[in-house]
Amino acid sequence: MGLGSLGRRLYSGEASINFVGRRKMWYLISAAILLVAIAALLIRGLNLGIEFRGGAEFRLPSPTCSVEQARSTASAAAGGEAIVTQTGAGDIRVQVPPIDTKTSTEVVKALSAECGVPAGDIQTQLVGPSWGGEITKKALVALVVFLLLVAIFLAIYFEWRMALAALVALIHDIVITVGIYALTGLEVTPATVIGFLTILGYSLYDTVVVFDKVKENTRGITGQSVLTYSEAANLAVNQTLVRSINTSIVALLPVVAIIVVGAGLLGAGTLLDLAVALLVGMLAGAYSSLTIATVLLAQLKESQPEMKALAQRVRGRRAAGRTKEGEEGVALPDSGGRVQPKKQVRSKRSKRG
Repeated sequence: MGLGSLGRRLYSGEASINFVGRRKMWYLISAAILLVAIAALLIRGLNLGIEFRGGAEFRLPSPTCSVEQARSTASAAAGGEAIVTQTGAGDIRVQVPPIDTKTSTEVVKALSAECGVPAGDIQTQLVGPSWGGEITKKALVALVVFLLLVAIFLAIYFEWRMALAALVALIHDIVITVGIYALTGLEVTPATVIGFLTILGYSLYDTVVVFDKVKENTRGITGQSVLTYSEAANLAVNQTLVRSINTSIVALLPVVAIIVVGAGLLGAGTLLDLAVALLVGMLAGAYSSLTIATVLLAQLKESQPEMKALAQRVRGRRAAGRTKEGEEGVALPDSGGRVQPKKQVRSKRSKRG
Protein backbone atom coordinates (compact mmCIF):
# COMPACT_ATOMS: atom_id res chain seq x y z
CA MET A 1 0.00 0.00 0.00
CA GLY A 2 1.45 3.37 -1.03
CA LEU A 3 1.59 6.46 1.15
CA GLY A 4 -0.96 8.19 -1.09
CA SER A 5 -3.43 5.33 -0.76
CA LEU A 6 -2.93 5.27 3.01
CA GLY A 7 -3.52 9.01 3.14
CA ARG A 8 -6.83 8.70 1.29
CA ARG A 9 -7.99 5.93 3.63
CA LEU A 10 -6.98 7.93 6.70
CA TYR A 11 -8.71 11.04 5.38
CA SER A 12 -11.96 9.23 4.60
CA GLY A 13 -11.96 7.35 7.90
CA GLU A 14 -11.64 3.89 6.31
CA ALA A 15 -8.40 3.45 8.27
CA SER A 16 -7.56 5.11 11.56
CA ILE A 17 -4.76 5.31 14.11
CA ASN A 18 -6.09 5.96 17.60
CA PHE A 19 -3.82 8.82 18.68
CA VAL A 20 -6.25 10.45 21.10
CA GLY A 21 -7.39 7.19 22.64
CA ARG A 22 -3.81 6.27 23.57
CA ARG A 23 -3.40 9.39 25.68
CA LYS A 24 -1.70 7.66 28.62
CA MET A 25 0.88 6.00 26.37
CA TRP A 26 1.89 9.31 24.75
CA TYR A 27 2.06 11.01 28.14
CA LEU A 28 4.29 8.26 29.52
CA ILE A 29 6.64 8.40 26.50
CA SER A 30 6.92 12.19 26.73
CA ALA A 31 7.37 12.04 30.51
CA ALA A 32 10.26 9.59 30.14
CA ILE A 33 11.97 11.75 27.49
CA LEU A 34 11.45 14.92 29.50
CA LEU A 35 12.78 13.26 32.65
CA VAL A 36 16.01 12.32 30.87
CA ALA A 37 16.30 15.81 29.37
CA ILE A 38 15.73 17.59 32.68
CA ALA A 39 18.12 15.25 34.51
CA ALA A 40 20.84 15.92 31.91
CA LEU A 41 20.21 19.65 32.21
CA LEU A 42 20.45 19.62 36.02
CA ILE A 43 23.37 17.21 36.30
CA ARG A 44 25.56 18.07 33.31
CA GLY A 45 24.29 21.53 32.46
CA LEU A 46 24.74 23.32 29.15
CA ASN A 47 28.06 23.77 27.42
CA LEU A 48 27.70 27.51 26.89
CA GLY A 49 29.75 29.05 24.13
CA ILE A 50 32.16 31.90 24.64
CA GLU A 51 29.47 34.36 23.54
CA PHE A 52 27.50 33.58 26.71
CA ARG A 53 30.16 32.95 29.38
CA GLY A 54 32.73 35.46 28.10
CA GLY A 55 36.39 34.86 27.32
CA ALA A 56 38.80 34.79 24.40
CA GLU A 57 38.89 32.50 21.39
CA PHE A 58 41.79 31.81 19.04
CA ARG A 59 41.56 29.86 15.79
CA LEU A 60 44.72 28.36 14.33
CA PRO A 61 44.54 27.31 10.65
CA SER A 62 46.58 24.20 9.72
CA PRO A 63 48.69 24.03 12.89
CA THR A 64 51.68 21.71 13.32
CA CYS A 65 51.14 21.20 17.05
CA SER A 66 48.83 18.72 18.77
CA VAL A 67 45.72 19.59 20.76
CA GLU A 68 47.53 18.87 24.02
CA GLN A 69 50.46 21.12 23.10
CA ALA A 70 48.09 23.96 22.20
CA ARG A 71 46.22 23.48 25.49
CA SER A 72 49.32 23.63 27.68
CA THR A 73 50.72 26.62 25.78
CA ALA A 74 47.49 28.62 25.92
CA SER A 75 46.89 27.79 29.59
CA ALA A 76 50.36 28.97 30.55
CA ALA A 77 50.13 32.20 28.52
CA ALA A 78 46.56 33.09 29.60
CA GLY A 79 46.97 32.10 33.23
CA GLY A 80 43.84 29.94 33.18
CA GLU A 81 42.51 26.61 31.96
CA ALA A 82 42.18 26.50 28.16
CA ILE A 83 39.60 24.50 26.22
CA VAL A 84 41.03 23.24 22.93
CA THR A 85 39.11 21.43 20.19
CA GLN A 86 39.93 20.45 16.61
CA THR A 87 37.43 21.22 13.86
CA GLY A 88 36.56 18.99 10.93
CA ALA A 89 38.73 21.14 8.64
CA GLY A 90 41.81 20.45 10.76
CA ASP A 91 41.93 23.87 12.46
CA ILE A 92 42.42 24.18 16.21
CA ARG A 93 40.12 26.33 18.33
CA VAL A 94 41.42 27.57 21.68
CA GLN A 95 39.16 29.15 24.30
CA VAL A 96 40.39 30.73 27.52
CA PRO A 97 38.69 32.67 30.37
CA PRO A 98 38.27 36.47 30.01
CA ILE A 99 41.61 38.23 29.46
CA ASP A 100 42.74 41.72 28.48
CA THR A 101 44.20 42.79 25.14
CA LYS A 102 47.81 42.57 26.37
CA THR A 103 47.40 38.99 27.57
CA SER A 104 45.63 38.13 24.32
CA THR A 105 48.67 39.30 22.36
CA GLU A 106 50.92 37.10 24.50
CA VAL A 107 48.70 34.08 23.88
CA VAL A 108 48.84 34.68 20.12
CA LYS A 109 52.65 34.89 20.19
CA ALA A 110 52.94 31.70 22.28
CA LEU A 111 50.58 29.74 20.01
CA SER A 112 52.31 31.06 16.91
CA ALA A 113 55.69 29.86 18.14
CA GLU A 114 54.45 26.49 19.38
CA CYS A 115 52.16 25.57 16.47
CA GLY A 116 54.09 27.08 13.54
CA VAL A 117 51.28 29.42 12.49
CA PRO A 118 52.01 33.10 11.62
CA ALA A 119 50.57 35.42 14.27
CA GLY A 120 48.63 37.32 11.59
CA ASP A 121 46.79 34.14 10.56
CA ILE A 122 45.46 33.43 14.07
CA GLN A 123 41.89 34.70 14.40
CA THR A 124 41.18 36.31 17.78
CA GLN A 125 37.83 37.05 19.42
CA LEU A 126 37.49 38.72 22.82
CA VAL A 127 34.10 38.61 24.56
CA GLY A 128 33.45 40.21 27.93
CA PRO A 129 31.24 38.46 30.48
CA SER A 130 28.81 41.41 30.54
CA TRP A 131 28.20 41.04 26.80
CA GLY A 132 27.51 37.34 27.26
CA GLY A 133 24.98 38.13 29.99
CA GLU A 134 23.29 40.64 27.69
CA ILE A 135 22.99 38.01 24.95
CA THR A 136 21.41 35.55 27.41
CA LYS A 137 18.94 38.18 28.60
CA LYS A 138 17.91 39.09 25.05
CA ALA A 139 17.44 35.41 24.15
CA LEU A 140 15.13 34.87 27.13
CA VAL A 141 13.16 38.05 26.33
CA ALA A 142 12.73 36.92 22.72
CA LEU A 143 11.44 33.54 23.92
CA VAL A 144 8.93 35.07 26.35
CA VAL A 145 7.66 37.56 23.75
CA PHE A 146 7.29 34.77 21.19
CA LEU A 147 5.27 32.57 23.57
CA LEU A 148 3.07 35.50 24.60
CA LEU A 149 2.27 36.45 21.00
CA VAL A 150 1.57 32.81 20.16
CA ALA A 151 -0.86 32.50 23.08
CA ILE A 152 -2.73 35.67 22.07
CA PHE A 153 -2.95 34.64 18.40
CA LEU A 154 -4.20 31.13 19.12
CA ALA A 155 -6.68 32.33 21.74
CA ILE A 156 -8.18 34.77 19.22
CA TYR A 157 -8.10 32.52 16.16
CA PHE A 158 -9.11 29.32 17.96
CA GLU A 159 -9.82 29.36 21.71
CA TRP A 160 -7.88 29.44 24.97
CA ARG A 161 -7.81 25.63 25.30
CA MET A 162 -6.08 25.31 21.94
CA ALA A 163 -3.66 28.08 22.93
CA LEU A 164 -2.84 26.24 26.17
CA ALA A 165 -2.34 22.91 24.40
CA ALA A 166 -0.08 24.52 21.78
CA LEU A 167 2.03 26.25 24.44
CA VAL A 168 2.45 22.98 26.34
CA ALA A 169 3.63 21.33 23.11
CA LEU A 170 6.07 24.20 22.45
CA ILE A 171 7.55 23.99 25.95
CA HIS A 172 7.74 20.21 25.49
CA ASP A 173 9.82 20.72 22.31
CA ILE A 174 12.10 23.33 23.94
CA VAL A 175 12.88 21.16 26.97
CA ILE A 176 13.66 18.11 24.80
CA THR A 177 15.94 20.09 22.49
CA VAL A 178 17.79 21.79 25.34
CA GLY A 179 18.07 18.43 27.11
CA ILE A 180 19.69 16.86 24.04
CA TYR A 181 22.29 19.62 24.06
CA ALA A 182 22.99 19.02 27.74
CA LEU A 183 23.15 15.25 27.23
CA THR A 184 25.54 15.37 24.27
CA GLY A 185 27.63 18.31 25.46
CA LEU A 186 27.17 20.27 22.24
CA GLU A 187 28.12 23.90 22.52
CA VAL A 188 25.32 26.44 22.84
CA THR A 189 26.05 29.49 20.67
CA PRO A 190 23.94 32.36 19.26
CA ALA A 191 23.37 30.13 16.21
CA THR A 192 21.85 27.55 18.56
CA VAL A 193 19.46 30.18 19.93
CA ILE A 194 18.43 31.06 16.38
CA GLY A 195 17.77 27.36 15.81
CA PHE A 196 15.62 27.21 18.96
CA LEU A 197 13.45 30.11 17.81
CA THR A 198 13.18 28.60 14.33
CA ILE A 199 11.94 25.23 15.58
CA LEU A 200 9.33 26.99 17.70
CA GLY A 201 7.89 28.49 14.54
CA TYR A 202 8.00 25.12 12.78
CA SER A 203 6.35 23.29 15.67
CA LEU A 204 3.68 25.98 15.89
CA TYR A 205 2.96 25.69 12.16
CA ASP A 206 2.48 21.92 12.41
CA THR A 207 0.20 22.32 15.43
CA VAL A 208 -1.90 25.03 13.77
CA VAL A 209 -2.44 22.81 10.71
CA VAL A 210 -3.80 20.03 12.91
CA PHE A 211 -5.87 22.40 15.06
CA ASP A 212 -7.41 24.01 11.99
CA LYS A 213 -8.62 20.58 10.86
CA VAL A 214 -9.89 19.86 14.37
CA LYS A 215 -11.82 23.13 14.28
CA GLU A 216 -13.34 22.18 10.92
CA ASN A 217 -14.31 18.69 12.09
CA THR A 218 -15.84 19.86 15.38
CA ARG A 219 -17.84 22.81 14.07
CA GLY A 220 -21.41 22.29 15.36
CA ILE A 221 -20.45 18.93 16.85
CA THR A 222 -22.92 19.23 19.73
CA GLY A 223 -25.80 19.16 17.24
CA GLN A 224 -25.21 15.48 16.36
CA SER A 225 -24.76 12.19 18.21
CA VAL A 226 -22.45 10.24 15.87
CA LEU A 227 -18.95 11.29 17.01
CA THR A 228 -17.52 12.51 20.30
CA TYR A 229 -15.10 15.45 20.37
CA SER A 230 -12.16 13.10 20.92
CA GLU A 231 -13.16 10.98 17.93
CA ALA A 232 -13.54 14.04 15.69
CA ALA A 233 -10.14 15.35 16.87
CA ASN A 234 -8.56 11.95 16.24
CA LEU A 235 -10.01 11.97 12.71
CA ALA A 236 -8.37 15.38 12.15
CA VAL A 237 -4.99 14.01 13.25
CA ASN A 238 -5.34 11.09 10.84
CA GLN A 239 -6.40 13.40 8.02
CA THR A 240 -3.28 15.55 8.47
CA LEU A 241 -0.91 12.67 9.29
CA VAL A 242 0.46 12.11 5.79
CA ARG A 243 0.85 15.84 5.25
CA SER A 244 2.79 16.13 8.52
CA ILE A 245 5.06 13.24 7.52
CA ASN A 246 5.73 14.70 4.07
CA THR A 247 6.37 18.19 5.47
CA SER A 248 8.76 16.82 8.11
CA ILE A 249 10.74 14.78 5.58
CA VAL A 250 11.06 17.70 3.17
CA ALA A 251 12.16 20.00 6.00
CA LEU A 252 14.63 17.51 7.48
CA LEU A 253 16.46 16.69 4.24
CA PRO A 254 18.29 20.04 3.93
CA VAL A 255 19.00 20.04 7.67
CA VAL A 256 20.67 16.63 7.41
CA ALA A 257 22.58 17.91 4.39
CA ILE A 258 23.84 20.86 6.46
CA ILE A 259 25.06 18.50 9.18
CA VAL A 260 26.79 16.09 6.79
CA VAL A 261 28.23 18.52 4.26
CA GLY A 262 28.53 21.79 6.13
CA ALA A 263 29.67 20.52 9.51
CA GLY A 264 31.12 17.12 8.65
CA LEU A 265 33.02 17.87 5.44
CA LEU A 266 33.61 21.62 5.60
CA GLY A 267 34.07 21.82 9.35
CA ALA A 268 31.76 24.80 9.80
CA GLY A 269 30.97 24.70 13.51
CA THR A 270 28.29 27.40 13.32
CA LEU A 271 26.34 25.31 10.81
CA LEU A 272 26.47 22.34 13.18
CA ASP A 273 25.17 24.45 16.08
CA LEU A 274 22.22 25.58 13.99
CA ALA A 275 21.49 22.30 12.22
CA VAL A 276 21.44 20.09 15.33
CA ALA A 277 18.93 22.40 17.01
CA LEU A 278 16.77 22.31 13.89
CA LEU A 279 16.99 18.52 13.57
CA VAL A 280 16.05 17.73 17.16
CA GLY A 281 13.41 20.45 17.30
CA MET A 282 11.69 19.43 14.07
CA LEU A 283 11.47 15.80 15.16
CA ALA A 284 10.12 16.83 18.57
CA GLY A 285 7.68 19.27 16.94
CA ALA A 286 6.30 16.71 14.51
CA TYR A 287 5.81 14.28 17.40
CA SER A 288 4.20 16.78 19.78
CA SER A 289 1.77 18.22 17.22
CA LEU A 290 0.28 14.75 16.67
CA THR A 291 0.50 13.19 20.12
CA ILE A 292 0.69 15.97 22.71
CA ALA A 293 -1.10 19.09 21.47
CA THR A 294 -4.21 17.40 20.04
CA VAL A 295 -4.41 14.79 22.79
CA LEU A 296 -4.25 17.45 25.51
CA LEU A 297 -6.80 19.58 23.65
CA ALA A 298 -9.24 16.66 23.48
CA GLN A 299 -8.78 16.03 27.20
CA LEU A 300 -9.49 19.68 28.03
CA LYS A 301 -12.55 19.79 25.77
CA GLU A 302 -14.00 16.54 27.09
CA SER A 303 -14.16 18.10 30.56
CA GLN A 304 -16.78 20.60 29.34
CA PRO A 305 -20.40 19.79 30.34
CA GLU A 306 -21.67 19.97 26.75
CA MET A 307 -18.97 17.58 25.56
CA LYS A 308 -19.75 15.19 28.40
CA ALA A 309 -23.41 15.30 27.36
CA LEU A 310 -22.40 14.67 23.74
CA ALA A 311 -20.31 11.65 24.71
CA GLN A 312 -23.24 10.28 26.69
CA ARG A 313 -25.58 10.69 23.71
CA VAL A 314 -23.11 8.98 21.40
CA ARG A 315 -22.76 6.03 23.80
CA GLY A 316 -26.53 5.83 24.13
CA ARG A 317 -27.07 5.82 20.39
CA ARG A 318 -24.48 3.12 19.87
CA ALA A 319 -25.96 1.01 22.64
CA ALA A 320 -29.40 1.36 21.05
CA GLY A 321 -27.93 0.40 17.69
CA ARG A 322 -26.39 -2.76 19.13
CA THR A 323 -29.69 -3.65 20.78
CA LYS A 324 -31.55 -3.20 17.50
CA GLU A 325 -29.01 -5.36 15.67
CA GLY A 326 -29.47 -8.07 18.30
CA GLU A 327 -33.25 -8.02 17.87
CA GLU A 328 -32.86 -8.37 14.12
CA GLY A 329 -30.77 -11.51 14.56
CA VAL A 330 -27.22 -10.19 14.41
CA ALA A 331 -25.07 -11.65 17.19
CA LEU A 332 -24.06 -9.13 19.82
CA PRO A 333 -20.35 -8.75 20.55
CA ASP A 334 -20.73 -10.36 23.98
CA SER A 335 -23.31 -13.01 23.04
CA GLY A 336 -22.42 -16.66 23.33
CA GLY A 337 -23.87 -17.91 20.07
CA ARG A 338 -25.17 -16.82 16.70
CA VAL A 339 -28.76 -15.73 16.30
CA GLN A 340 -30.39 -16.57 13.00
CA PRO A 341 -32.43 -13.79 11.42
CA LYS A 342 -36.20 -14.28 11.09
CA LYS A 343 -37.58 -14.97 7.66
CA GLN A 344 -39.55 -12.14 6.16
CA VAL A 345 -43.06 -12.88 4.84
CA ARG A 346 -43.36 -12.04 1.18
CA SER A 347 -46.25 -9.83 0.26
CA LYS A 348 -48.79 -11.36 -2.05
CA ARG A 349 -49.13 -9.96 -5.48
CA SER A 350 -52.42 -8.30 -6.16
CA LYS A 351 -54.54 -10.10 -8.67
CA ARG A 352 -55.04 -8.49 -11.99
CA GLY A 353 -58.59 -7.95 -13.06
